[in-house]
Amino acid sequence: MTARAAVIMAAGHGTRMKSKTPKVLHKVGGRTLLDRIIDTVRAAGCERIHVVVGTIPEVRDLVVKRLGEAAVVVQDPPKGTGHAVLCAHDALVDFDGDVLVVNADPPLLQAQDLEPLFTLRRNGAALAILGFEPVDPLLYGRIIRGADGHVMRVVEPSEASDGEKQVRLCNAGMYLAGRADLFRWLSRITDDNPKREYFLTAIIAEAVAEEALVRASVAPETAVMGADTPMQLSQAEAEFQKRRRAWFLAEGVAMTAPETVFFAWDTQIAAGATVEPYVVFAPGVKVETGAVIRAFSHLEGCLVREGALIGPYARLRPGADIGEDAHIGNFVEVKKVAVGKGAKANHLSYLGDGTVGAGANIGAGTIFCNYDGFFKYDTHVGEGAFIGSNSALVAPVRIGAGAYTGSGSVIVEDVAPDALAVARGKQVQKDGWAAAFRRRMTEKKASKGK
Repeated sequence: MTARAAVIMAAGHGTRMKSKTPKVLHKVGGRTLLDRIIDTVRAAGCERIHVVVGTIPEVRDLVVKRLGEAAVVVQDPPKGTGHAVLCAHDALVDFDGDVLVVNADPPLLQAQDLEPLFTLRRNGAALAILGFEPVDPLLYGRIIRGADGHVMRVVEPSEASDGEKQVRLCNAGMYLAGRADLFRWLSRITDDNPKREYFLTAIIAEAVAEEALVRASVAPETAVMGADTPMQLSQAEAEFQKRRRAWFLAEGVAMTAPETVFFAWDTQIAAGATVEPYVVFAPGVKVETGAVIRAFSHLEGCLVREGALIGPYARLRPGADIGEDAHIGNFVEVKKVAVGKGAKANHLSYLGDGTVGAGANIGAGTIFCNYDGFFKYDTHVGEGAFIGSNSALVAPVRIGAGAYTGSGSVIVEDVAPDALAVARGKQVQKDGWAAAFRRRMTEKKASKGK
């Protein structure tokens, strides 16, 4: 198979996002636009990937930090899309194969949308371009083909004739050609236009002038939709969620109100699991079969094992590992804790850093006091232990298997297996105090009203 490389155009300023976050680092499904397009071209078989960025430091530096200098090409100064790709010439001078040119901001583009371009190349096209048929083609350049179906040119809407404006096939701005052909054509284009820029579409005319075969493949509009504005980003997110919901339902995940459930790009949920309404899956979540995620729960970076019950109103943070048939109930937060099989924390608790043994019971209001303002410490609750309500376990501390802690205790030392630990102040009762207090306060209030 012919070697494949990709040039990703990410040099735009992204000003329409109106955000300090660079456009390519905004997210759909919890993954940045840049990472998503890199995933896509890698899945399409591109072994070398170069990202073209501009000179704005806050954009360039963040991309370099993310990818490393070897993968980044800087366009300096910005002179249009054709010039942006030409800037990758030196990075690919030793490459012998096909070069795919794609935009950085189509979050829903998939490898299957790009593969027809490679098919066209195998079947003799010197240049393959990606097109789409939008519902409203008003603002898009039209792909003009001859009677034989070969591409002749791309005409911008401002320059199109009335007849050309009736053409439905529009240019998505993504191209595939052999490296030598691509950069030869790019070296010939000029900036003879009102904007004084080098436009990538000009390579079509160069290819046609050489009588090289130019063909187009058609992708769905949603596949090539960009995310230039917050509105477009939200539209892409909505389409992504729609696809994921349909996929999970088809795979056997039960959802009574799927339109209220939100997934990340890497969410894994096994068939036979149930997800109730208004659940959010942030990145890094895996849910095994038979588990139930009840309403209004938020999960991130966690594992929910077979038969576990989560929520409602639970929060699982990174590192939470909830064992088989375990229960994490309402208003319980778990972070970096492995909860054993059948263990329960059903109400109003924070479990941070440590372990909870199989069959243990964590009473309402329990807190793992894991942070002293500088470092984190672990709390370990043994199998079958019973933590009384409103207990504070001050880490580092170990509660032995089968041990009990009395309700309202502040546990600062290890508790032996099968022992009872009670750590609370002695109750003192003063008979008649409350009545006397109310009488004094009533008299005082009355005297101030005179």
